[in-house]
Amino acid sequence: MTVRRSRTLPVARAAVWTVVGDPHHLPRWWPLTERVEAVDTEAWTSVLRSARGRAVRLDYRVEAHEPPRRRAWSQQLAGSPFERLLREHRTEVTLADAGDGTTITLTVQQRARDGAPRQLHGAARDAAAARRGARRARRDAGVTLDPPIIPGCHGGEAPRESGDLG
Repeated sequence: MTVRRSRTLPVARAAVWTVVGDPHHLPRWWPLTERVEAVDTEAWTSVLRSARGRAVRLDYRVEAHEPPRRRAWSQQLAGSPFERLLREHRTEVTLADAGDGTTITLTVQQRARDGAPRQLHGAARDAAAARRGARRARRDAGVTLDPPIIPGCHGGEAPRESGDLG
């Protein structure tokens, strides 16, 4: 299964790259990510919080790093609890100039192991529900992104979008 979504923000590509090109920023924009550990130029570990409140560790390896245009990474599945569910889990972010802004395209490819799709659909549904709940809570509380996630992009500006990033 491949999911691809694009959104155009009124921010220069270099400013977007400072966020998407560095795993240390993942807790600011990647769903459920609490922190990252052991970051180097080739790999890192993300620590997420499950819907049940448990810490989940995911190891990633950088597949492409082409500043300020493209970054791709894949989850290292061998020896992990996810090995029985997934054959592959890969993420790619591409950036393109769009007038005075930047079009960000996020592509997630996931290949399930035989017999795993039912479990994966449930996990995807739970993650989507968690993202919707967090967005609703922020909106209801009147919270904007301050400081903004991407330098130069203010939380009150409505991005032009194609698709839905979640």
